[in-house]
This record gives sequence, structure tokens and C-alpha cells, in this order.
Amino acid sequence: MSSLAEVLGFAPGARVLVVTCDELGFSHASNLGVYGALRGGSATSASLMVPAPWSRGAAAAYRGEDVGAHLTLNSELDLYRWGPLTHSPSLLDGDGGFPRTVEDVWAHADVDEVRREWRAQVERAILWGFDVSHLDVHLDGVELKPEFFDVYLELAEELRLPVRLPGVEEQRRVGFPFRELAAERGIVSPDRVLPLQALLGHAPTLLDALGSLPPGVTEVHAHPAVDMPELRASAPDWEERVAEHRLLTSGGSFSAALGGAGVHLVGYRVLRRVMRETRPSR
Repeated sequence: MSSLAEVLGFAPGARVLVVTCDELGFSHASNLGVYGALRGGSATSASLMVPAPWSRGAAAAYRGEDVGAHLTLNSELDLYRWGPLTHSPSLLDGDGGFPRTVEDVWAHADVDEVRREWRAQVERAILWGFDVSHLDVHLDGVELKPEFFDVYLELAEELRLPVRLPGVEEQRRVGFPFRELAAERGIVSPDRVLPLQALLGHAPTLLDALGSLPPGVTEVHAHPAVDMPELRASAPDWEERVAEHRLLTSGGSFSAALGGAGVHLVGYRVLRRVMRETRPSR
């Protein structure tokens, strides 16, 4: 079988990179950072966190960029909270927002309420005018409990959207073949995914980090934001967010390193096109 990179039109052994900015809508600082990385930087995709406080602001600033839905069941911060769009008691904690941890969601969330909430989030994004390009999940992992994973695949299959999934090496740890289950239903996903900070790791330079990518399609996700008092007050990891914004937008350093490393950039819309060509609507 051809690899995903080959299906996308690249040579065998090519290294292809999707650079996604998560949590569009998290804050005004995040909206500025994400759109800055998409419009004047190296990002190729983003994902909208619909229940978050600044998602409507993100919709007002949207200009047709490659944006997916960042499906959300958690509100992990103590001082900055958000909750479900739907009436879903099993998705609430004692504060009236989403639970803070993935484990809490696993222990208490009703599958039908998860289905209804995720569908409402995607429908709200579409109503606001977003051309939803893919699905991924806030905090990663909640979709890897089998009954929630079924909802994830059901939504992706119905909407004919690619999804973010961990690489095949994670299947043994998780305990079920989630990538094979997705592939059987014709759902496309990058070959592997890692945070931007993990890509940088201990490599001496950005060029070295990109040069170490294996063949195939890798997704790197970041949380870029501009430095504002609002961000410092709400996000304990604000310094990392600001640094990621600087890396993806400042002086074209990421773009220059990509060229030197021979890495090809694509967005999720390309994956969506491939998925829809191979699985036409019924």
C-alpha cells in the first residue's frame, strides 16, 4: 500500500509536516498568536476550542484559514473556566464547568452526552462560518477510551474529516488498535503527532530537530499566543506559549529551517481532500 505521504503526492521517504496551532479561542492573546502564525508564519492549520471564552472573537476574525474543531471535555485551569454548550450534567464538575482532568471525564461522562456535546461544538463552528478541516481533542487522551473513541470516529466518518491520532507505537500502551480501527473506516490521520516542545527536545538547533523527523506525515502542535497581561494571569504556561509564537512567526526562522531540512509543509485541508476523494459521500 502507498504511504499517506505518497497518496498526498510526495516521493517515497519524503518528510511531510503539518504545523497546527491548538486552542484558537482560548483567549484574545491566543487568537492573535494563532492567526499571526497562520497568516505570517509557518503554521499550516489551527483548531478552534468552541466552548472557550474567546471563540466568538476567533470567529469574528476568521478569514478562511485552515481550522478544525478542537473537541473539548476539559477545563483544566483553576482561575479560567469554560463548560459545555449542551445541557450535560455528566460533563460538569463542582464549579459548573468541564472537569479539570481527563480521568474525571473517563469516570463520570455519559457517552450520549459526549456525543451530543462534541456534535454541538462542530455545528457551532460551522454556523459561525468555519470551513472545518479536521477534528482533534483538547488535552489528548480522552478520545482513547474505547467508548469515547467510537464517538470520535463516528463524528469523523459522518463529516468525512481527518483526525489527530497518536502514532502506532502508542497502541500497545493504550491497549487497543485505534489506528487500524480508524483506517478501516476510511478515516485519515497523520502518521504521528508530537508537541512542538517535544520536537525541539534536546536538539542543538531547529534545523537538527527538523532533520531528525522520520519519513511520512508528522503533525506538530503548538499553542502560540502574544504576551499580554490577560495571558499571564490565566495561563500558567504563558511563557511557553509566547516562545512558540515567537518561533513560528519571528524572522521566518522556522520556515528557513524547514527548507534546509528538506521538509514539506501541508495543512489538514490536504488530508481532508484525500479522505473525501477516497470515500465519496453517499
